[in-house]
Amino acid sequence: MGKIVAVVNQKGGVGKTTTTVNLTSAVGALGKRCLLVDLDPQGNATSGVGVDKRQEMVSTYELLIGQAEPQSAVRKTPYQNVDVLPSSMQLAGAEIEMVEISRRENRLKAVLAELREQYDYIFIDCPPSLGLLTLNALCAADTLLVPIQCEYYALEGLSQLMATVRQVKRLYNPMLDLEGVLLTMYDGRLNLTQQVVAEVKRFFPRKVFATPIPRSVRLSEAPSFGKPINYYDKNSKGAKAYDALAQEFIMKR
Repeated sequence: MGKIVAVVNQKGGVGKTTTTVNLTSAVGALGKRCLLVDLDPQGNATSGVGVDKRQEMVSTYELLIGQAEPQSAVRKTPYQNVDVLPSSMQLAGAEIEMVEISRRENRLKAVLAELREQYDYIFIDCPPSLGLLTLNALCAADTLLVPIQCEYYALEGLSQLMATVRQVKRLYNPMLDLEGVLLTMYDGRLNLTQQVVAEVKRFFPRKVFATPIPRSVRLSEAPSFGKPINYYDKNSKGAKAYDALAQEFIMKR
């Protein structure tokens, strides 16, 4: 049965989608069957694995509001062992439409229950908010992975995120656990980076991944080609970092 990991941070620009796409691809390249679930209306994870989000296709929107069967939305990608449940712009209105649906916080959980036997890992790219879509991800997930950028405002909003997680555990998903915290946009030469790392480790003792993700121009370029970094430039420092993270992630299981 596939392990479900929600990649969550309500703060934008922390490398959340970059991490979801590239960790999924790197884990897939290690021989594990992976499903990438794009729960962000912007659809960047969808295009990041080479699927044209402008095409007419069944998306996570139709699945959440009950208009389609889960299997009909799964799309193959050009990348080894990676399938995707794509997003669409309509997903932006899903939170309003779901208000009338009973047990609306468990819609994604029901969808993934029909798919998880087919995969070793399911990664969910969440929107940069703590709304109903992210709540669905937290209710469906076994664990959450939190990317944090190594910058001044790194811990801003994290107490709110963890308060939400505690509430979700209490009300909906008592088994939800913290997979780990991932340091992104890392530059070990800067004093500020070292200060942020120390603060994050104090905030999340024994939960910070040993592998940080460095700042990388190649990482920024890859999405515009619809490729994960290990296919865009496998020798780049970004690709090597996500390869190392994938190995660390699998070893933790």
